[in-house]
Amino acid sequence: MSFFKKFFGISKKKDIKSPFIDKKVPELKKEPEVKKEHEVKKEPVLEVKKSIFTKLFTKKNKESLDKGLKKSSSSFFNKISKVIIGKSKVDDDVLDELEEILISSDVGVKTTLKIIDKIESRVAKDKYINSDQLDLILKEEIIGIIDSSDEESKLNISKIRPHVILVVGVNGVGKTTSIGKMANYYKSQGLKVVIGAGDTFRAAAIDQLEIWANRVGVDLIKQEMGSDPASVAFDTLESAINKKADVVLIDTAGRLHNKTNLMNELSKIKRVLQKKNIDAPHEVLLVIDGSTGQNAFEQAKQFTNVTEITALAVTKLDGTAKGGVVLGISDQFKIPIKFIGIGEGLEDLQLFNKIEFVDSFFSKS
Repeated sequence: MSFFKKFFGISKKKDIKSPFIDKKVPELKKEPEVKKEHEVKKEPVLEVKKSIFTKLFTKKNKESLDKGLKKSSSSFFNKISKVIIGKSKVDDDVLDELEEILISSDVGVKTTLKIIDKIESRVAKDKYINSDQLDLILKEEIIGIIDSSDEESKLNISKIRPHVILVVGVNGVGKTTSIGKMANYYKSQGLKVVIGAGDTFRAAAIDQLEIWANRVGVDLIKQEMGSDPASVAFDTLESAINKKADVVLIDTAGRLHNKTNLMNELSKIKRVLQKKNIDAPHEVLLVIDGSTGQNAFEQAKQFTNVTEITALAVTKLDGTAKGGVVLGISDQFKIPIKFIGIGEGLEDLQLFNKIEFVDSFFSKS
């Protein structure tokens, strides 16, 4: 038993008997071809849903994702190959070393233990799993722990327009850049976008957003530096309604102020927005810097403690070997990851697709 299991007091027996495992095996065996004849009417609906999401994830997107996660995947597989070389089967030593690799890849202790225990259960059940099968099993278990909310829901825009997204995050995480790239993404989907420069405490934030708005070709609503952010939010939504916009992206201050001030500021912005639209904001999206590894967990924890976060954008994954942080954050906070940043280009903020992400993370090339 590894140090982490001893420390956290996790037993193998408990996990082997877990209801998750009991349910999982039957599901894999429950789809004989005979039954599919009775589901002919349902199958096309599922296929259409998947195809809509897949259409958006183009070959170009996949190439960018592979390139953006190259440092993470190279680091991960260099470590994995050293563990399994010369091994004929997966034993306790391999699992202990795999545990260390996942933790050193910033997956996080709790999420790592969850993955290892599931693999242990499969090894105990099948007994003859060899090292060649390890990456396939690991891939399956990692996909399983990533937030399981419907991928298609990420594309949903509220029927009563405009759809308001409040963007939060500390300074330096790439929040302003992400807003510009999100505006480009939504515009590329044929939607009319308006940006609100709600970070009025930093002159550079307003200037940067103006550059992005001009570059993307969308409207920007701003006021003087030092203005009330709630006032900017109100003007932005009012303008978006008048212009019949589809999506509103509102920036907020990224100062490291105390929790009370942060909570009061965000609460005021929400109250003011609801004077124009009772359901606004429809999303509160937290931008975190993936290159900071475990510090990204702390950023997520700080914001989830003071306001309800409905989605995440993880940036700067292209310049780091710490891509595993995406897995841990998704598992620990149970908040859907909506976007990931994997490069400097305008289209390098991608809608997160967990299947494609894990595939790129496991790329051996």
